[in-house]
Amino acid sequence: MSLNARIGRIESLLERAEPPAVELAQALLDLYGEGLTRIMAAADDDLAARLADDDVVAHLLLLHDLHPIDVRTRVEDALRGTGAEVVSVDGDLVRVRLDDGGCCSADAARRAVRDAAPEVERVEIVQPLPKVGTGRWTT
Repeated sequence: MSLNARIGRIESLLERAEPPAVELAQALLDLYGEGLTRIMAAADDDLAARLADDDVVAHLLLLHDLHPIDVRTRVEDALRGTGAEVVSVDGDLVRVRLDDGGCCSADAARRAVRDAAPEVERVEIVQPLPKVGTGRWTT
């Protein structure tokens, strides 16, 4: 089962769960979060980066606000070579500009941002810069 399918299943179960079960899940989440906090505190930069490179571990680190790589860096890495660039990161909003000659569509850019930084709630695509010498905006 994929990571996204597992997360969806957990969310679905929690929505239908009785209050004691939800309380149990929260207590376990808190305990695991404390354990991950201690692991990340003991990890050197190389180990932290290797842990964050694993999809499942990275999700757990994000869940507990422990991911060692900031949102902007993760999104820039995800968009590298696509012709899209990060304009700004402001809380849960990422603004991306697509290069006129790039191979990345708006949907692909949004998907790449959300895959790299699931905590991002909104991705805005901003208008490309005008081509030099044309005085016109490209679309």
